[in-house]
Parts: sequence; structure tokens; C-alpha cells
Amino acid sequence: MTTVTPENGQVAPAAPATPANLPLRKRPVDIFFICIFSLFIVTCIISDAIPTLGIPQTSTTTNLFAQWNYTYSSQYDPLYQNPPIWLRFITGTSAFIYLPFYVLLVICLSKGYNWIQLYAVIYATMIISLTGIPIFGVEFFGDTAQRTPQPFIFLLYNGPYVLVPLLLLIRMRKPMPFTRKF
Repeated sequence: MTTVTPENGQVAPAAPATPANLPLRKRPVDIFFICIFSLFIVTCIISDAIPTLGIPQTSTTTNLFAQWNYTYSSQYDPLYQNPPIWLRFITGTSAFIYLPFYVLLVICLSKGYNWIQLYAVIYATMIISLTGIPIFGVEFFGDTAQRTPQPFIFLLYNGPYVLVPLLLLIRMRKPMPFTRKF
């Protein structure tokens, strides 16, 4: 397509059209992200809200989520079992900021809303640096009482919360992410 410019009457090439988004079925990586971030919504409610709200994680509590957290933390994550205030800020960020973002992200991934790219990059950077580094640092190199006794199991549970945002960061590396498969 060409256009005629009024200044000189010459034909100038038209600006390239914005490429169309691929349908979701042709973006399998986004289907993966939709599934994982939907799961993250649930785990935010189960895991992150409990320490943030100061609900005791004991074997005798009547709160089912607190019991589940106690079962996990008593075996694999002593830091999480008795969370210091800084960890409660991190879990609070997850429960009350990341959780609504996950809902929005799932919608945007499903519908192909490219404007989510910047927010996805900000989220991924935040969770990798502000969550992954301090928590993993304490779990592996902190005080003996706060270190995980089962590093492999700890990584199985918690690794996806850093690895998936890293993959999302890579996915969102270029503008118009939904116009390509990855």
C-alpha cells in the first residue's frame, strides 16, 4: 500500500500494519502460563494469606489452610513456619498484589491483550529479585534454624514461583508478545 504526500505529490510507502495476534490455540506457551498462573491464584489464597494475616500455623488449628501450611512448613520450611515480619511483607505482597495481578494476567493471556507486557515484566522482575533472592538466600544460607532441612523438596515446591516468572520475563521480552508463539 502506498500514499501520496501533499507536499510533493510523490508516492510514499505506507506505515506497516500492526501484525495480528495469534489465536490462543497457536500460543501453547501462553496456555501453559494460564494453567500455572491459575494455580498460583489458588496457592496465594492457601499459602500466602495465612502468614500475612497472622493466622497460627499449628497442627491443632481449626483453619484447614493453616493446617496444610503447618504440614508443609514443619517438614520442609522452618522459615515459613515462624515467619519474621519481612517475610510477612513478602507473603502480603503475594496475597494482596500478585494475586489480583494473576487474575488480570490470565485474562490478558487468554484474550491476547498486549498492553500487559510492561506489567508482566515489572511483576517478573519484582518476584525474582524481591521474593526469590531473600527467601532462597535464607533457606539455603541463613541461620541454621531457618534453613530448609530438605533442599530438594523445598525447590520442588518453591522453584516454580521463580522459574515461571523468569520464563514469563523471557516471553515478554519483545513488544506485541501475542503476535508470536514465544
